[in-house]
Amino acid sequence: MRSLVLKLVPLALVGFVAAASAEDKVVNIYNWSDYIDPAMLEKFTAETGIKVVYDNYDNNEIVETKLLAGGSGYDVVVPSAPNVARQIQAGTIAQIDKAKLPNLSHMWPVITDRLTAYDPGNEHAVNYMWGTVGIGYNVAKIKERMADAPVDSWDMIFKPEIVAKFKDCGIELLDTPEELVPAALNYLKLSPDSKDPDEIAKAGELLASIKPFILKFHSSDYIDALANGDICLAVGYSGDVFIAKNRAAEAKAGVEVNYVIPKEGAAMWFDSFVIPADAPHPEEAYVFIDYMLRPEVAAANSNFVFYANGNKDSQALISKDIIDDPAIYPDEATLGRLYMTTPYDAKIQKIVTRVWTKVKSGG
Repeated sequence: MRSLVLKLVPLALVGFVAAASAEDKVVNIYNWSDYIDPAMLEKFTAETGIKVVYDNYDNNEIVETKLLAGGSGYDVVVPSAPNVARQIQAGTIAQIDKAKLPNLSHMWPVITDRLTAYDPGNEHAVNYMWGTVGIGYNVAKIKERMADAPVDSWDMIFKPEIVAKFKDCGIELLDTPEELVPAALNYLKLSPDSKDPDEIAKAGELLASIKPFILKFHSSDYIDALANGDICLAVGYSGDVFIAKNRAAEAKAGVEVNYVIPKEGAAMWFDSFVIPADAPHPEEAYVFIDYMLRPEVAAANSNFVFYANGNKDSQALISKDIIDDPAIYPDEATLGRLYMTTPYDAKIQKIVTRVWTKVKSGG
């Protein structure tokens, strides 16, 4: 997901020592930015004695490159579902010993079942968080420019005559073709999981038609930009937009951010815990994952990051403003409109990358 910028969490913020001596227990985690409650890491170490070295990334491609190269040094990684499928095929992630994860009993079958499309039998990955790709917007700035703006529709993004109205207040799109190409395909009433080069080209043409109105393609910048009122419209990940919404509310600067799942449907994505095949501390990895699967821990993380999780028994502990928000935990009708995509093979991936490069360059 989120960008080509690699960031490291300042470990002092969570009270851990980056370099552990040989006799110390340690677990090396590689996860998305802004994606866990630091207090849960502190509690994990206090209870288990296992030190956590916690690094952040902003893009699945970074993770994939490290795992394929081998020797990453990480014990737990949290890639997205299509990347999990590719890593299974490449043999870079270990098959999970479910006997070492007793808290798997708390998982939500609705999510676990959907993940089998990427991980047959749920043998390699355990869901951490899931969500949607939709539209985040500044309520006042959108209304000011278009009182009847179709904020519940992809028309906001894919109709040039509509999106043009918001160019002056700033529009950002995710910098990932794996999200934007399927969204464009779905809008064109084609399969969002299409692997047809001609259909992918049509999606590229649609995206190219709106490129003149886009301020930036970036997969994490929009969080603060929305929160600060620097932009008025973004296509982003649900939890990221809710983080922006919460930051804006806390700042009390008059910025109101909202998130919608467009009525035409949207991508449903999943980020899951996996253990690299060459993890240096696999036993500590199991302890860490099982701890994260405790309902109270899963709930605390959802309350902190504003994402839905795959833990059914955590739901009773999640804040009402999160669990009762249909933009985070959609109702059955909305779930029925959410689509999933499967990995591109190497040939189609090159086509998609070429299309995306052309879109971004305006060529």
